Amino acid sequence: MHNAALWSQGMNMPELPEVETVRRGLTPAMEGFVITQADVNRHDLRWPFPVDMATRLTGKRVERLRRRSKYILMDLSSGETLLVHLGMSGRMMVSGDPLGKFAHNHPAPEKHDHVVFHMENGARITFNDPRRFGAMDLMETATADAHKFLAVLGPEPLGNDFHEAHLIAAFKGKMSPVKSALLDQRLIAGLGNIYVCEALFRAKIRPTQKAGKLSKPKVASLVLIIRDVLSDAILAGGSSLRDFRQADGELGYFQHSFDVYGREGEPCRTPDCTAQISRIVQSGRSSFYCAQCQR
Repeated sequence: MHNAALWSQGMNMPELPEVETVRRGLTPAMEGFVITQADVNRHDLRWPFPVDMATRLTGKRVERLRRRSKYILMDLSSGETLLVHLGMSGRMMVSGDPLGKFAHNHPAPEKHDHVVFHMENGARITFNDPRRFGAMDLMETATADAHKFLAVLGPEPLGNDFHEAHLIAAFKGKMSPVKSALLDQRLIAGLGNIYVCEALFRAKIRPTQKAGKLSKPKVASLVLIIRDVLSDAILAGGSSLRDFRQADGELGYFQHSFDVYGREGEPCRTPDCTAQISRIVQSGRSSFYCAQCQR
């Protein structure tokens, strides 16, 4: 049986649902188990790896696997936390789990297997990244929130700190398009192009509308819709636009539920709407919307 590729999305950066799917897939193979050996096969990815990374990981127990925005965080028994960002082409593959959760044989090593975790339970987790836009770093767990990648992040959209009052305050006075505001990681952590397009469609808000001009009822509904879109995507295992796989080797399925993303020229799915999905470019990114439903 083939190894399970937890993420591989080509030119598309993984968004919150995909990273959360990866975290959930890694948890039964890693959480609570010791990394008996860590192989670091090059000195860098997007940036240099931490000094002595292999030594600092080997022999440490993974106490907890969590996610912050689009980062996976592995809290270790040493008091350090490994930060992992998958980049554009990064994927984490689980193989050889003796507990029967994955039942995948260890594959032959590949050219772009840059970091390999050998677990005490017999599982092997391989970080493969052909484009090398991924990143890893080690930090003290107690002060992880102050790390340069994490300190600037806004609240988690599925967390208690993301609510109507927060988004109203974040949008206040902003004349930038609402699409751009929602992609600002300082305002909300983890949102990306796919799920912002889908949320704005459900909220009937055109992506070019000024964030600061939205009414309070519109903002309130947007908060709930963002939560719903992300929850639906996680339930579906994320979106497989290329060859993304879950831990059990299955595809993510949320791409089959896209209302607008990637559907330029196709009919709007709203009953009785006769319009087609349009595409515009905002800050170098494609925005998909229905001109009739989103005003």
